[in-house]
Order: sequence, then structure tokens, then C-alpha cells
Amino acid sequence: MDLNEIPVRHVSGVSAPKAGELHAFGISTVNELIEYYPYRYEDYRLRSLTEVKNGDKVTVQAKIMGIPVLQRYGRKSRMTCKMVADDWMFTATWFNRHFLREQLIAGRDIIVTGKWDMRRSQLTVSESEFPDKGTLRSGSLQPVYSVGGNITQAWMRKTIGQALLQYGEMIPEILPGYLLRQYDLMPRRFAIQRIHQPQDNEEGQQARKRMVYEELFLFQLKLQAYRAMNHERQDGVQHEVENKTVREFVRSLPFELTDAQKKVELEILQDMRSPYCMNRLLQGDVGSGKTVIAAVALFAAVKSGHQGAFMVPTEILAEQHVRSLTKLFEPFDISVGLLTGSVNGRKRKDLLASLQMGLTDIVVGTHALIQEDVFFRSLSLVITDEQHRFGVNQRSILRRKGFNPDVLTMTATPIPRTLAITAFGDMDVSTLSERPKGRKPISTYWVKHDMMDRVLGFISREISQGRQAYVICPLIEESEKLDVQNAIDLFVSMSQAFPDFQVGLLHGRMTAAEKDEVMRAFYENEVQLLVSTTVVEVGVDVPNATLMIIMDADRFGLSQLHQLRGRVGRGEHASFCVLIADPKSEIGQERMKVMTDTDDGFEVSRRDLELRGPGDFFGTKQSGVPEFRIADMVSDFAVLEAARDDATRLVGDPSFWTSPECEPLRRYLKREEVLQGELID
Repeated sequence: MDLNEIPVRHVSGVSAPKAGELHAFGISTVNELIEYYPYRYEDYRLRSLTEVKNGDKVTVQAKIMGIPVLQRYGRKSRMTCKMVADDWMFTATWFNRHFLREQLIAGRDIIVTGKWDMRRSQLTVSESEFPDKGTLRSGSLQPVYSVGGNITQAWMRKTIGQALLQYGEMIPEILPGYLLRQYDLMPRRFAIQRIHQPQDNEEGQQARKRMVYEELFLFQLKLQAYRAMNHERQDGVQHEVENKTVREFVRSLPFELTDAQKKVELEILQDMRSPYCMNRLLQGDVGSGKTVIAAVALFAAVKSGHQGAFMVPTEILAEQHVRSLTKLFEPFDISVGLLTGSVNGRKRKDLLASLQMGLTDIVVGTHALIQEDVFFRSLSLVITDEQHRFGVNQRSILRRKGFNPDVLTMTATPIPRTLAITAFGDMDVSTLSERPKGRKPISTYWVKHDMMDRVLGFISREISQGRQAYVICPLIEESEKLDVQNAIDLFVSMSQAFPDFQVGLLHGRMTAAEKDEVMRAFYENEVQLLVSTTVVEVGVDVPNATLMIIMDADRFGLSQLHQLRGRVGRGEHASFCVLIADPKSEIGQERMKVMTDTDDGFEVSRRDLELRGPGDFFGTKQSGVPEFRIADMVSDFAVLEAARDDATRLVGDPSFWTSPECEPLRRYLKREEVLQGELID
């Protein structure tokens, strides 16, 4: 029987209430239980105090030598007792464990685990047990699981152990034998048992090696199988647009494309002219010119007789794109519509009718594009900007509004190309690594809060020279949890500090009309200083803004700081970014250092990935990048690359689809594979 089909209730000791609590951890079957891996181990192996360093956690066997001394402080207590281990006399200290007092009998053996203080010859005890009572955990490596509620470590250890006892013999091998031999991997059954119950560190590492490879290989197998099937299917829209027509549009642009933009433009047009569906990721640093590439693709779609949809995360960005695209397409008689949550009534009805009849060529919008009543006459190209902001399902819904349209996803959160190719293995990856001509580097400084007067002087000088400035803070209003500057108070203080300048306020709780009015005033220099939350992070383009001040900068992630910095440096004047922060943690300090060291988005992104890890870097599960059970996309990256190459070769081998040895992998794809809403069957 398949362990994926056996309910966890069948494991001895798992009651109905416990099964319900396990469900909250994503565990409903026996297979999910035995694949719930520990994230670390507690080392209870006995050691000698002569080999222990100061501050180490250690487990020692000792003999009680004195009478315990108990001190009470209200409801709290501290108990000490003299002991000897390895001819070393020391003091064992317990906090709030007064009930052990009667068991601490002189001459009795005891095993204690805790933090060793060599200078005081003192062990602060976290756990203790008596050999004469049996059932000892000492002498072993004990797994530590992520638990909570009524699920304790002890219960989880016992229950997983019971599941392995009952069903361990039924754990199937899934990898082909040649891969096991190639990488000297443990058999699957043995690896799963040993990852939960290792005899020593070496055995635990070998078990982890096997399961990390398997997890990454299965992930890559899904992506490569999907990609192979997508390239075999020739039911996409084959756009027919002449090079001469595209060149005419490119020549009409008010600037020359960079070499990187020309290369990416060619890649996208080749995809669009092919009979299979394009599925391409376009990544580039802030200000690298992704929107222009999107415009070329949309132009090609419309000139081929179809329509395009451009989904972006915010209304401000949607409105900005509509303005810029309308200007670019005006000479070519291409109509651009706007659909956001704020477009309603007669205006919305007219737009929906126009889309359905094909009178509107391109629509730019937010999540409003995926509502049920939005229909197209012939949608052939779907573009999503800042793709990590949209869930897999949201992108899939928009794609289904056409008949196998080409898909271009864009992100200004660049990641190293090799990691992008590996993480987004089902997509082709294009990268804009070059600054458009005329874009100036941005000078970045980190200052403490006590230098605020100098920062105010800097703002005053820039604005007095006819420039504009942003001041960004993390919150809209006062929070009891975070001691950070908030936008409303900051707006008041900035208005008082600069009575001769016009100060504006922008935050997420304002209506779309209010935001639009503030941004219009800032764009036209009616507002010189804009106090804002991170609503300006994506896409707002004001060439005259040359100064970005970020309050409590250590509260932001590196990629977010870099995005905010990218709001300036868009015009002809030198631009600056000032980070105001007093970071308490080493990571906070390191973020500030990275920002002042480089303004290269790919380098910032690499360092962000190192500091935060892939889970936080990519965001939630809905980002489309997996949260692995045991593997780590950064530390196990070499394994991820090897797994990708192995999966690519295997899927490309015709024998994969018929070989008996690969039957478990084919069953896995049929049973589990759902990728971006598409089912492999």
C-alpha cells in the first residue's frame, strides 16, 4: 500500500485530536509524518568535563556529593547541589525545579545536561535523569522538530519512531539505481530512518545528503518535465509580425536601446514567433529598462492581430504604465486601457465591452484583471510585473483568459542568473544587466539618528537648487510594538522644518484618487518633499527627484532598500540615498554596509540571499519558489545544479517514459505534479 494513502491515524498512539493537530503542521498521512524532518539534533552523548570548552552545552554522568540547597524568590526558585564527574568537583544549578530536591540524594548517580561555566565550575542544568530509573536519552543524538500547541518534542519523537517501526519496511525506493551509485547515496528506507534516529554525526550527514538530493531532484524533475511537455506542445499563438514593423517602433522611442535590451528583445520576439507558448522570466535591476521591453512585446502582439494584458501590483504603477504606453503607442494607433479597483461604474462597463469586442488592444491593471467578468476577444500575451507579488494561482487565472497565450513575467528583484535558471527551471530566463545610457550611479550614505540636523541641511540644499526629495518611513501611524518613525508624525515634523517648501504625504490607506493627486503634484514639482511609506517602492518615476532619505532603514530588507533607492537617479542630476539607522543586530549593520558598498542590484540580491536565506528572500509559498522540507537553496546550491542537470538528461532520454526502473518517478509526476495550475497527466 502507498504510504501517501494511509491516514496518520493508523499510527499507534495518534488519536483523533492529535491527528487534527498534526494536520496543522501539514501532516495527514504516514508518508507526510515520516518526511517531517528534524531541523537540528540535541547531542546527549556523554562527555568528559576535561574536553569541554567554556559555554558549551554538555551531558555528563556525575555522582551527587552534597545536600541540595534551595532558595526561593516568590514563585521562582534556585537550587544548587555539589557533584563530581571525572574527578572534577562542580556545582549543578537548577532554576524552578524545586520538586527534584527529594531525588538529589548523596551518593546517587545522575546524568545532567546544561551549559558549562568553566570559571565558576558550574553547570546550569536544562535536563537531568537518573540511570537507576531506566529509559535514558543520554548517549544519543535526539532529533529536534518544529512543534507547537499540544504537540511536544517527546511526543513527536515517539510518534515518528512508532511510524517507522510500523511502516519502515514499506518505504519505497524512488531514485534509479544509477543515481544512487553515482553519488554514493543511502537507500531511501535506511536514509529516512537514520535522519530521524542517527547513531552518530556521520550517519546523520549521510542520511541528510541522500534526502537533500532526492528533494531537489524531484523538484527539478517536475520543472523539466513541464518544460519538455510545454516545448513539445505546439498549440500556442504564433505571432506574425515583420522585423521592419518592430524596427519602426523601436526607432520611434525617445532613446536608444542598450545592447542588453536588444538581446532580450530578440529572445522574446523569437519566442513569440514560435508555435509553442513562451514562458519567460525577465529580470533586471531597478531602472534597467524592463518596461520598454514589455512595450516591444505588446506592440508585436497587437500588430499580429491580438491583445495584450499587463498586470502590476499597485494602482499607482498601473496608472503610470498607462500614461507611458499611451505616449509610446500613440503614433501607431494602438489603444491602451486601465482596469483597477478604482475603475467602476459606466467607465468599467465600457472598458470590459471594448476588451471583449477587441476595440481595446492593451489593458494595464492590478488584480482587477483576473475578475470573472473580464473577457478578451483574442488575448495572446500576458505580462506580469514584479511577479513575486502575485500568487501562482493569480497568474494562472490571467493566463487562462486567453487560449495558450505567451507569458512574460518581470521582476526588479534580480537574483544570480544561475540561481534564477535553477529556481525557475520551467522558465527561460532573460537578464538586463546593463544600465541605460545616461543613468548615473547613486551615492549612498549611512548615518545615525543623531545626525538628523545634517540630513535636514542636505535636504534643504537639494530642494533650494530646484531638486526634489523623498523621505520614507516604515509605518503609517504609531505602533506600540515597533519604535519607528511613522509617516503622519514625520509629515508634520518635516512641514515644520521646511515651512518654505511644499511637503506632501503618501501612504497605502489613502484612496487611489488621493494618491494620484499627490503623485501628480510631486511629478510636476508642486510638492518638493514627499513623505511616504513604501508605496513608492515600485515603479514611481520622477526624474527631478535626486534625494532618497530612508528612516529606520534597518527595518527594511536589502532588496526593498535597493528598490527604494532606485526611485532616484532617473534624471540628469547627481542623486543620493541616505540611510538613517541605529541597527542593534549584526545583520542590520551588515545591510547598511552592503547598501553603501554597492548599487549593483545583482550583488545586493546575492548578499540579501546570504543574509536572509531563500525562504525570506523569495517570500511566501505563493511566490512560485518552493519551501523545501530539508534542502536549502543557498547552502545546497551545488546539489541543486547537479539535480537540475540529472533531471534534464533523464527527461530528455526517451527511455525515461518506458523504463521499469523509472516507474516510481512517473507515478510521482502523475500523482503530485501541479505546476502553475497545469496538471501533468
